[in-house]
Amino acid sequence: MDISVIITAGGTGKRMGSEIPKQFMEVAGKPILFHTISLFHQFNASAQILVTLPESWLEYWEELINTYQFDVPHQVVAGGQERFHSIKNALQHCTEPIVMVHDGVRPLVSQETLDRCVEALEDYNAVIPVSPVKESLRKVSGKKSEAVIRSEYRNVQTPQCFEKSVLEQAYAQEYHHAITDDASLVEKSGEYIHLVDGNDENIKITTPMDLLLAETLLK
Repeated sequence: MDISVIITAGGTGKRMGSEIPKQFMEVAGKPILFHTISLFHQFNASAQILVTLPESWLEYWEELINTYQFDVPHQVVAGGQERFHSIKNALQHCTEPIVMVHDGVRPLVSQETLDRCVEALEDYNAVIPVSPVKESLRKVSGKKSEAVIRSEYRNVQTPQCFEKSVLEQAYAQEYHHAITDDASLVEKSGEYIHLVDGNDENIKITTPMDLLLAETLLK
């Protein structure tokens, strides 16, 4: 299957408490984003890989590439003000009929999860990996809260995968702050979102605790 992969890496590291954006932090011997790019190249060596980065960090990225002698083929696209704008920019450069959108700080998505996504795309236009909620949940409203049935909920992961035309149609909508991910945007344009099993290790590295966990898993 011919695939374009958009890897979004526009974070600034605020929740990590670091001056260096988390996607550039070293884990298991190399920057997180190197791990992420490499796993998609391993999955499909002919995939078009596009990486969205903050424009102010493009020069730093080139320095990292030279320092670590990173040679996995990819194309850098300057990010926009919000994630929405970054992906919209990258979409203009996608050349393949299938587009996967993945968080740059999820370096632990499994090859099996990617296989499930691609297989499902043979029958559906929009596919996302999810995992069951394992802890009890409560819905909070003001000072009150109530238990909800956790079996009715799923944690959403990436890559979120689409027919290119479907994603382009979704991104023709105007940006608003209620947009949380690509699937919610595509859903608003009238498409059905098909769910497949993700993998528990496919965490989004956001906090120092996540960083410690990723270090252990990647080693």
